[in-house]
Amino acid sequence: MDVSVILLTRNTCHQTLNAIESVLSSADALTKEIHVIDNGSTDGTSGVLRAAFREIHYKKMEQNVGFARGVNLAAGVATGTFLLLLNSDARLAPDALRLAVEWMRADPGCGVAGAQLLHGDGSKQNSIANFPSLGTELLNKFLLRTLWPKRFPGKEQEYPEPMEVESVVGAFFLVRREVWEKLGGMDERFFFFLEETDFCLRARQAGFATVHLPQVRVWHGQGQTAKQDQPAARIEYWRSRYAYFAKHHNFAVRFVLRCGLLLRLLVDSAVSGLLTMVTFGRSPRWPEKFAVHRALLSWHLRGCPAGVGLPR
Repeated sequence: MDVSVILLTRNTCHQTLNAIESVLSSADALTKEIHVIDNGSTDGTSGVLRAAFREIHYKKMEQNVGFARGVNLAAGVATGTFLLLLNSDARLAPDALRLAVEWMRADPGCGVAGAQLLHGDGSKQNSIANFPSLGTELLNKFLLRTLWPKRFPGKEQEYPEPMEVESVVGAFFLVRREVWEKLGGMDERFFFFLEETDFCLRARQAGFATVHLPQVRVWHGQGQTAKQDQPAARIEYWRSRYAYFAKHHNFAVRFVLRCGLLLRLLVDSAVSGLLTMVTFGRSPRWPEKFAVHRALLSWHLRGCPAGVGLPR
């Protein structure tokens, strides 16, 4: 088997159908298998997917086990030379998989490859991520990409050729099996967010490059699962961010990070609350932001309990 495609879904039935169809209609001669982990969907995903695609390997979880745990389960039974972690809200261009696998086969030092992610209208999404640092987490990322584009690559720049990067956004995440096995898969301490960033860092430490492939195009809905409950999703991001720094940074860095983030959260909460009142809630933007900020503040005041966030 050339490629094992792994998708996780949770109440994203329609998007998952489109993602699978884009894999099956790819313009290539690769042998492929598709593994779907359903993280406790309640929208009828099970019946729809099984009826539409009898050839897929489908596993329904009784509860949400998280992204890292889900892909590890699928990878444990997958047989492909390459593993493609594909978001349920992503759609492959017809030549995407062929181009990506060709690159990986031509460059044995490449352990992970990512694609150019696109909005529905064809405009670019950020597809490259730097390893989290005090700068990336406490400063404005757009400003960093604008002032130091070589150090902080992003969608504002044109990249005509494949380039080595620190990390790629995991909506399309092609991994060489030997790298996956050497690293032991995803770190399950990350429930949702930053597990792919942690994987890329560990791959680099093991001597394998992560490469952004601009010629590989993938349309991406950008966070359909997270959009179902924004406050809970943001709590999961903050939890994963703390876990990443706990794993890869010393106490002094973690202390500065937490103080800086909490200070910024207090300011953001005050601003979003004030703008919600000034606009009388007529625009959904500020009430939604204020709801997220209140949820994050409440979570911190309660000591960042493990039971708060996306459903388990």
